[in-house]
Amino acid sequence: MKTVISADPPVNQAPPNLDPARDLPRGFYDFLLPLHRAFSPRQQELAARRRGVLEAAHQGRLPDYRPASEATTGSWKVSLPGWCQDQRNQMTGPADDAELVVKMLNSGAPGVMLDLEDSVANAWPNITQGARNIIAALRGELTYQDKKRDREVTINESKTVILTRPRGLHLEQAGVIKGERMAAALFDVAIVAYQVDPSRLKHPLSIYIAKSESADEALWWRDLFQAVSAARGWPTDYIKCMALVESHPLAYQMEEFAYNLREHMMGLNLGRWDYMASLIDFTLHDPAWVLPDRNTIPHDVAFFQNLREVMPEVCHKRGMLAIGGMTALYPSREDAELNARALKVLEQDKKNEANSLMDGAWTGHPDQNEIAVNQFPYPNQVQARRPDADIHKDLRPSPQGVGKRTLEGTRAAVRTVI
Repeated sequence: MKTVISADPPVNQAPPNLDPARDLPRGFYDFLLPLHRAFSPRQQELAARRRGVLEAAHQGRLPDYRPASEATTGSWKVSLPGWCQDQRNQMTGPADDAELVVKMLNSGAPGVMLDLEDSVANAWPNITQGARNIIAALRGELTYQDKKRDREVTINESKTVILTRPRGLHLEQAGVIKGERMAAALFDVAIVAYQVDPSRLKHPLSIYIAKSESADEALWWRDLFQAVSAARGWPTDYIKCMALVESHPLAYQMEEFAYNLREHMMGLNLGRWDYMASLIDFTLHDPAWVLPDRNTIPHDVAFFQNLREVMPEVCHKRGMLAIGGMTALYPSREDAELNARALKVLEQDKKNEANSLMDGAWTGHPDQNEIAVNQFPYPNQVQARRPDADIHKDLRPSPQGVGKRTLEGTRAAVRTVI
């Protein structure tokens, strides 16, 4: 049976009566248009290539490591900025929720990722509100009204690094330029970059790249960062970035991806749940990869642990940070038993990441920050390498015997499909 793959990515549609002169920042349309002409066609080409790679996988030609190149054999390193040396916990949440954004920035987390991607509905009001909140947060001006205490809460001064996660290259934005679709990632980066003033930021604009599937896509991001910087009159390498490794093909090209962005790159983050979904997507032709209840799959399962051990080696070889994956069980202030279990799982998970030489954790709740940070005794472990490390480990070891089939997992899967 041939696997059917949709050729049309989800599209966010701006309101039909959108007037750029009235509804967008003054001058932004003229700033955006040449970027759209240069980068949206390339995004569409990259999306088409993705479909080809997935179709090939379903015919048995699975992703693999690339031949040796300057990216893998050269002596290059990134220049990790001083302000980003300590990222022992990076907290993330939806950028369109001002209260949560302020709480995250006041949590004490070394890094906060303001999200326009997975945790935000891909709809015009949510994306534009998220962009407004990001700009206000970068300026230190974002507030929310605490109704219980009847007071306005502001952002405390701190050294917290603020990163913006735009939508991925699989998404398009319609309606901003009449009759045309543009790369959603382009719109998100441009709307923020156009409105920030470096003199008012505590560190350079920093982007978290999501949903990448090849090292070639890094060239799109590199060129976009440099085109935006040129248009704003910034230094070529002004925009910095980190990137999520959350697709199976990219796991084989981490070093090449970082090489293509080496003037901007600060580190990689292992997006575990999306990665596992991608791994399943690319092995649909193989019945052995029909996995059971995901909540019964241990955090150190071989097909994930191998990647967890390869990533820090790749990152540290090149002077970058390696950030661990999200722990999906959140604490609860209403349920003491659930809260204790969630924090225990968090502690074990992050300790495993620290032992795997990760430099920091990824969390989604302010109550997770202290425990996450405490598992990493040093600001980073970039100098740490394993003498016998293999950076070309098998990333598809057999999943036989992994996890359990459960009634709860079956019900959850059925609900998801429905």
